[in-house]
Amino acid sequence: MSTKDTRREFDRIVGRLAAEDPAFAGPRQLSKEWLLALAVLGSLVWAGLNVLMVVWGAAGVVLTCVVVVAVVLGGMRWHRGRWLR
Repeated sequence: MSTKDTRREFDRIVGRLAAEDPAFAGPRQLSKEWLLALAVLGSLVWAGLNVLMVVWGAAGVVLTCVVVVAVVLGGMRWHRGRWLR
């Protein structure tokens, strides 16, 4: 099977599942517990990155930039449910 045939078959299956259960294709929701855990974890990571910027200097700044970009792209991917195009 070619890639286009595989993708078409996958889209057909997902479309059928979404027609049967609209919640299947709906937006993802996080519980309050998960949001709180993510907020605490994010705060700890951010504090650690600030310390690294002071201790490591330029390398800490570069690491902080890489982590921030990765988190933003990961959040966008999670929100959209697919890779950015």
